[in-house]
Amino acid sequence: MPHDPRARIIRRQSWGDFHLFRFESPALAASAKPGQFVMVRTAEGTDPLLRRPISLHDGGDGWMEIFFRVAGRGTALLAERKEGQTLDLIGPLGGGYQLDGEWSGRKAWLVGGGRGIAPLYFLGRALQVRGARVRVFYGGKTRAEIPLAGKFRDAGFDVACSTDDGSLGYRGFVTALLEKELAAGPPAGLFVCGPDPMMERTARLAQARNIPAQISLEAIMGCGFGACWGCVKRIKRQDGGKWRKICEDGPVFAADEIIWDEA
Repeated sequence: MPHDPRARIIRRQSWGDFHLFRFESPALAASAKPGQFVMVRTAEGTDPLLRRPISLHDGGDGWMEIFFRVAGRGTALLAERKEGQTLDLIGPLGGGYQLDGEWSGRKAWLVGGGRGIAPLYFLGRALQVRGARVRVFYGGKTRAEIPLAGKFRDAGFDVACSTDDGSLGYRGFVTALLEKELAAGPPAGLFVCGPDPMMERTARLAQARNIPAQISLEAIMGCGFGACWGCVKRIKRQDGGKWRKICEDGPVFAADEIIWDEA
């Protein structure tokens, strides 16, 4: 199992409860792919005992980035780490997004909400390399929940923001903005990560229009590599549905595979 107990933090940025870390880890970065995640040890001792799964936000020659939001004790402890300190990581884990086929000149739309935007930057860069025309739909409750809009724009992405309170961009859910834009013509593919209700709505919009869509599911994980069976969901197969491990079989699944009323 790929493991780096001393991945050194070389850059960090914070926006309230949102944090971005870049760390050096040549051995792990060499195999990193968009849609994968790492299991992060958040404390030196045994409290919290379990590692936290965090999506890869970006990766390059010898380095990777994670973007996360403080949601509990573990991520609060992680947010206290400073530049020069180290992280204990297992990964990259999971299968990630599938980018097979021809993308040159084709439209790829990325839909993210809140901290769910995390894996879409790495994905967007990979699609750019393949010649795709990348558009990002970035939603949050308020302007404060969309801290990476500038970073996405600086990378050359076409970014459309939405906020529930109208403080930035379209007023309303990001799925409402997406549905409005779909009326002008569908993309070649949708790639999604965020809260379950947002992902379910996006999946149903895609299915109704026969648009291929890939969804990155989130789950509480005990191990991150399939040993504990702590993150299972029912995914459609020929038998009508079978328990699958999000960490090992996912976290990315085709939209029409997911049994949403149990997800």
